[in-house]
Amino acid sequence: MSTVRDDTATIACEICGVRFIPQGRQRYCDTPCRQTAWRRRKAAPRHPVVAKAGIVYECGSCGNRLIGIQRCEDCNTWARRVGPGGCCPHCDEPVAVSDLIEPDQFADQGGKLTKVPTT
Repeated sequence: MSTVRDDTATIACEICGVRFIPQGRQRYCDTPCRQTAWRRRKAAPRHPVVAKAGIVYECGSCGNRLIGIQRCEDCNTWARRVGPGGCCPHCDEPVAVSDLIEPDQFADQGGKLTKVPTT
């Protein structure tokens, strides 16, 4: 017989594993287990997700560059987006890709990007 319609069948509590006869759609044996399940479902993520981690921002007031942080902590103002980038491997300062590549280094020739030689 299927346990879907078998009202006399026991099920295991999803939290503690105790077997009990459910009443209606009951999934937990008692209130503490039900509260524990709710707290687990609604808990904040354990590791905060860093949004836009590879984007470099620059403060308009003090000129500080930040990676993945849009608000300057020194002057408490919003920073403008410079573009994608990361830390410089030599000086560990935030560097945007646009700082490394000049816009005229790449030229469009018939829909194909080619590198323009620099002199």
